[in-house]
Amino acid sequence: MKFLIKHKLMTAGLAVSLLLVSCEKDLERLPQTEITSASVYSDFNNYKGVLAKIYAGLAVSGQEGGDGNPDIGGIDGGMSNYLRQYFQLQELPTDEAVIAWGDTGLPELHNMNWGSSNPFITALYYRIYYQIAFSNEFIRETSDEKLASRNIAGSQADEAKLFRNEARFMRALSYTHAIDLFGNGPFVTEKDVVGVTPPPRIERKALFDYVESELKDLENLLKDPRTNEYGRADKAAVWMLLSKLYLNAEVYTGKSRYSEARTYAEKVINASYSLKPNYNELFLADNNLDNNEVIFSVNFDGVHTRTFGGTTYIIHGSTGGSMVPSNYGINSGWGGLRSTKNIAQLFPAVDGSVDKRGNFHTDGQSFEINDVATFTDGYPIIKFKNITRSGAPGSDTGGDFVDTDFPLFRLGDAYLIYAESVLRGGGGSMATAIQYVNLLRQRAYSNTSGNVSSINLDFILDERARELSWEATRRTDLIRFGKFTSGSYLWPFKGGVKDGRQVESFRNLYPIPASDLNANPNLIQNEGY
Repeated sequence: MKFLIKHKLMTAGLAVSLLLVSCEKDLERLPQTEITSASVYSDFNNYKGVLAKIYAGLAVSGQEGGDGNPDIGGIDGGMSNYLRQYFQLQELPTDEAVIAWGDTGLPELHNMNWGSSNPFITALYYRIYYQIAFSNEFIRETSDEKLASRNIAGSQADEAKLFRNEARFMRALSYTHAIDLFGNGPFVTEKDVVGVTPPPRIERKALFDYVESELKDLENLLKDPRTNEYGRADKAAVWMLLSKLYLNAEVYTGKSRYSEARTYAEKVINASYSLKPNYNELFLADNNLDNNEVIFSVNFDGVHTRTFGGTTYIIHGSTGGSMVPSNYGINSGWGGLRSTKNIAQLFPAVDGSVDKRGNFHTDGQSFEINDVATFTDGYPIIKFKNITRSGAPGSDTGGDFVDTDFPLFRLGDAYLIYAESVLRGGGGSMATAIQYVNLLRQRAYSNTSGNVSSINLDFILDERARELSWEATRRTDLIRFGKFTSGSYLWPFKGGVKDGRQVESFRNLYPIPASDLNANPNLIQNEGY
């Protein structure tokens, strides 16, 4: 069973203070609770539930295991969902996604003219630092000294230490998102006293060094690959996060680390994972079954993990026009998300064979986007579905909420990281890099017709779009390849212009929210905002 379903989410606030973020009450409050840290942590039986709450922070929005009573205020719980906002900030400013809705601040994302008060950027910022704060509290409360003071010893203490190290991984994951999206920001660990002074600012390179050191320590402390519960971190998740960190090190620190990116991708590749034979099954309602490809996932369940964010948002949001919602296991379409022609044209047939990764709905849809607000302009990507391999809908009989897990890390990405690292001078074997790429393409075409004999960086960027579309990697990829703000690569309505335009380079980072700058005098706004 999925970890987040099997273990009920803790509903207690645990007296966690969000002093990492602003004192502004509507975007940093925790629901009030009579349960204190002391009462929760005195009983070891509560520890796994608290750990589940940390993992659930990526999937759901509130203390009740859904969108009600959200952990942050000032924005609807479903709309402020961590994965929903991470998807939006990674996809909507790129060639992979546009959205029809006109909610305040949303059109600014694809138009790339956002400001420091954008509510969606602000929501993810606070989600990231809420996760960090909650993880800090758990790490602090499971120190060796505190376990001993509560007479938690033996096998229980060993398991508590494992939980603590998984919480450290989850903190490192959110800090990595902070590095990628915001660059600098507030910095607090479990060692800092809560509620005394505003947290200090940490610069991007220093935060990179911290996350790297944490992950290097954790790679020896978590369970071996594929020996933990589905949805919980293990050594392979650490290796994959390190590989992605090193792949983008030149952007983050000014110094390339492609050899290390390749090395850690190899660790994942050699850790007994294998490609799922059917690409489409990676994104269905029962994608947790027989799945030896996914390394780390954000788990959902239509009955027990209800949210209007996550994959519920992706599937409902990309359904509209002539699409039949029941074909996707849902009750209605929201008519929002589509892709641009730049992505749709990346999937040519080869010798009569079709690249099955090119999952678009085209009936009644226009290839060209003349109006971003018109759902029928552009092709929706339809690889995420709330139906099982047998064609049955997900577990929510009402059709609102979905079962489809989101694959945050998977083997296909490791193959492409290896290939890109080789091309960028990170050592390794070009023949092996081509072999890994061809394994992905053989699955895509169901034969060898799509195999290639040589690769270059432009090919890898396109192959990443083919393999990983709508998996929240595109913005980071375009920045690494120097094409996110550049005028050398344009897509429809890039920069708010129909044919696209060059965008100011400072847009490679999002702004620190104005509310947090006002609350914390230690912070400095990113250039250009």
